[in-house]
Amino acid sequence: MVDEEKKSEKHGPEELREVLSAVSAEVPSMIKSILSSVFSEEAGKSMGKAAAAYYKELKNGGLPEQVAVKMTEDYMKTFTSVGDMLKGVGKRGGGDEIGKDMEKKIRLKIQEKMHDEEEDEDEEEEE
Repeated sequence: MVDEEKKSEKHGPEELREVLSAVSAEVPSMIKSILSSVFSEEAGKSMGKAAAAYYKELKNGGLPEQVAVKMTEDYMKTFTSVGDMLKGVGKRGGGDEIGKDMEKKIRLKIQEKMHDEEEDEDEEEEE
């Protein structure tokens, strides 16, 4: 019984505030860091080199020019679609909005867990 009380104390409101505070503070800075690394000059050079190497390998493998160009374009679309997705995150309010969504999900999960623990305790008391 004492162990059960310690478990529920660990999931108290104070710990929840600490977790949510950490998530809210860290997520926006992580997103900004990712955006700056994806859209840096160095990242652009790396993507260009990767596309050139990919194209060269396709051509050396015997693929026709049009096929190699099309496949290289599709390859580059992967990079640009990821970049567009990250830009969209930045435009929608950036990490703050994502942080709030994560905070909400974490709260719900903790509430569910606490509710499940209470049900387990009730069942044990009935036995």
